[in-house]
Amino acid sequence: MKQKSILLVDDEVVILNSLSRELNVTHPNFEVHVANSGKEAIDRINSQTFDLVVTDLFMPGVDGFQVLKSVKLKDPQTMVIILTGYADLQSSIDALRLGADDFLQKPCDIDELLYRISNCFVKQDLQRKVQFYETILPVCSYCKKIRDDNQGSPGNGIWYELEEYLHHVHKVNVSHGCCPACYAQMKKELQNHLDQDRQPEEKPRS
Repeated sequence: MKQKSILLVDDEVVILNSLSRELNVTHPNFEVHVANSGKEAIDRINSQTFDLVVTDLFMPGVDGFQVLKSVKLKDPQTMVIILTGYADLQSSIDALRLGADDFLQKPCDIDELLYRISNCFVKQDLQRKVQFYETILPVCSYCKKIRDDNQGSPGNGIWYELEEYLHHVHKVNVSHGCCPACYAQMKKELQNHLDQDRQPEEKPRS
């Protein structure tokens, strides 16, 4: 697994330092950052990029809900695990509705946290892979038709001519013209053809 950046957020310094130390020792490929308040966390989120944010839910001032909202607003693919010392089912539901990717009650076992972190990174890598392939437009190397996978299973969509694709998929009407490069090439070919027609025919030898 490539190096992943993690932001730990908790107003209890003892818990914050303990989690940071455990993650650094057990996973040297984790780049661990800390914030001991929701406000500090949001400031760091706005100035840096993280793969995962692990945040306490109930903190004075800016709470974990606000941290969660800030994370997902900046990048929905940043994973968020909510930690709370309160066995509050409604808080769990509210956090999940806001986009939290997992929820753990404090004090949490480090092995369990590592397991949840691993699951989040697997999910994140899949999301990023899907997003990457969604930015690729399948074009036939020979006939230049375009495949629309939105009208069929992935890899088995309908193949369209360029004009058909623009019309059916993007609802764009196409007008035909000639770009300067093609016009110059056509003009050159036409001139060559005219020059060949003007050449005198050879008289047969007697």
